[in-house]
Amino acid sequence: MLSYLILGGTYAFAAAVQPGQLQAYLISQTMANGWRRTMPAAFAPILSDIPVIALVLLVLTRLAGLVLPLIQLAGGVFLLYLAWGAFRAARAYAAAVTAPTRPPHRTLLDAVLVNLLNPNPYLGWSLVLGPLLIRAWRQSPATGLAFVAAFYATMVAVTAAIVLVVALARSAGPRIARVLVGLSAVALAGIGIYQLWSGAAALVRRS
Repeated sequence: MLSYLILGGTYAFAAAVQPGQLQAYLISQTMANGWRRTMPAAFAPILSDIPVIALVLLVLTRLAGLVLPLIQLAGGVFLLYLAWGAFRAARAYAAAVTAPTRPPHRTLLDAVLVNLLNPNPYLGWSLVLGPLLIRAWRQSPATGLAFVAAFYATMVAVTAAIVLVVALARSAGPRIARVLVGLSAVALAGIGIYQLWSGAAALVRRS
């Protein structure tokens, strides 16, 4: 179970600090409305991912056993691609603050919509998290639930920390974010290598 807790938390950290639509929205709202009104939006990934998880698991659980290792291999390549992009972004990081603002009472709902229309959760759950969750669940339901809990607990915590960093240290925010993005590149590369190794090992066992 511990390995799945680490995997879930590590991937969540890497995903949360990646420059993207949701992060840009949170930064802009923090700048415009303050951290207290923006903080509820840190829970947006939990709400927006519910239909994504249901759809992905519905498809993955109906695939033949040989397909999941191939998806893991594809996921490993995808993670290494993201790691390279994160490394490049860390070298020239600039916090995006141009996302349109919304009334404070709509911050959470707007953040959910932003994340729901973002392709990254679909790619992440279909290529990485979905296969990992299925493997964890087959080990034991408690392991599968622990994996999901570790992922979303870390995602919410890191997202909330980003909001606080922007609010409390606006001048230092981009520099801190640059360090976080650099760390995410390392995390993504590590999980990508693990995915490639795990997928290849599964194919060897089936051959």
